[in-house]
Amino acid sequence: MGWFGRKNDDTTSTANGTATATLPAPAGLPAVPGYLAGTWTIDASHSEVSFTVRHMAVSKVRGRLGAVSGELVTAEDPTRSTVTATVDVTSLTTFNEQRDAHVHGADFFDVATHPSATFVSTALTHDGEEFRLTGDLTLKGVTRPVTLTLEVSGFGPDAYGGTRAGFSAKGRIDRRDFGISFDAKLDNGGLVVADKVDLELDVEAVLNA
Repeated sequence: MGWFGRKNDDTTSTANGTATATLPAPAGLPAVPGYLAGTWTIDASHSEVSFTVRHMAVSKVRGRLGAVSGELVTAEDPTRSTVTATVDVTSLTTFNEQRDAHVHGADFFDVATHPSATFVSTALTHDGEEFRLTGDLTLKGVTRPVTLTLEVSGFGPDAYGGTRAGFSAKGRIDRRDFGISFDAKLDNGGLVVADKVDLELDVEAVLNA
């Protein structure tokens, strides 16, 4: 039997294509029930990036970027899997029209000049029961390495005869690393907008034909 409870070299055919179960995994690799190797297209209508940043040192502002596109390749050895994704930064909303106008401007994301952000994975590792996805994030024209904690939500059939996979990820970036240097301060010296930004990603992908 293989790592995921299937016989080695077992092949699964779907309406959207053929995916192959992986061979036994390296020792200590987290198990992913139903794992399928294949090439997947991100479903933009069911994927999003959200963020949280501390405001005035006492509360948090939350925002969402809904337009996500890209491709994932799940390899027979999961640690060789890859992802490339593009996020439409013009879709960013903090659910406040006046604040959104400021955030879209040059003080923050400057979406007129940099309308999109990209992520290209460079490594997928594991630490006990967790996967860690590292890649190059390009935001506001600046590229920096970022590591995300990755959760594989599952693999399975959809309602249309295809096959889908779900993933969630979390991470933290420093906005100043990407040239977002808005520096307004409170009377006590604290920042109006904190430097650290927490990211959350929910991605649904469809197996290619």
